[in-house]
Amino acid sequence: MRFISETTFDGVSERLFTLDGIPGVLWTPADATGGRPLVVLAHGGGQHKRAPGLVARARRYVTGCGFAVAAIDAPGHGDRPRTGQDERFGEGIRERMAAGEPIGPYIARHNAALAVRAVPEWRATLDALQHLDCVGADGPVGFWGVSLGSVIGVPFAVAEPRITAAVFGLAGHETLAGTAARVTIPVEFLLQWDDELVPRDSGLALFDAFASREKTLHANPGRHADVPAFEPDSSLRFFARHLLRGDDAAGRLQRA
Repeated sequence: MRFISETTFDGVSERLFTLDGIPGVLWTPADATGGRPLVVLAHGGGQHKRAPGLVARARRYVTGCGFAVAAIDAPGHGDRPRTGQDERFGEGIRERMAAGEPIGPYIARHNAALAVRAVPEWRATLDALQHLDCVGADGPVGFWGVSLGSVIGVPFAVAEPRITAAVFGLAGHETLAGTAARVTIPVEFLLQWDDELVPRDSGLALFDAFASREKTLHANPGRHADVPAFEPDSSLRFFARHLLRGDDAAGRLQRA
């Protein structure tokens, strides 16, 4: 892992890094030392590691709970080169939209292929992050990712026992149900009731597929991108409950 820049604003340090050609970003409390819980964020399709919503969420987790937070660019996104397959995917989206055909199933298949490449990258990133003094190897790890982030995150959570709690959502059961049945960690799941990309029944079926003894469904009205602004605060409380311990968790929850 090679850090290439660092900026600090309002008590949050943001460091850009590369790891074997994978661009990423790490947010921590300014001048942080010693281990702490880590939350990894996976962006949605067509976005990148520093999408405005992702940055705002990361800063909220750092200032609200003192977490370390990290994100990387998914294959074909952000600062990563696009392959011929990536270009053909974009053309396929435009062709289907012009023909008035649904694009949700097409996106789901493409995202599943991206996840095969992304999961090993996330595991390598987690290895590198836990070697840093400001993260440490012994702290719990949370995962947040919706849409493409969930398509990557569900198999990542199955493959990686260090993940102890996860927020998923905006994804359907067609390519994920079998894998979700192997997820047993606490899950908070976001569903948009009027999602134009993921049919409601498909999202509900995916939620039902998780084998977690603790799982909570957050269903809100609106389309795919209309997740309410209050949901980041809910996920902060979720991660505080599961990644912090004892009096520290209670104090953070009271202030969150």
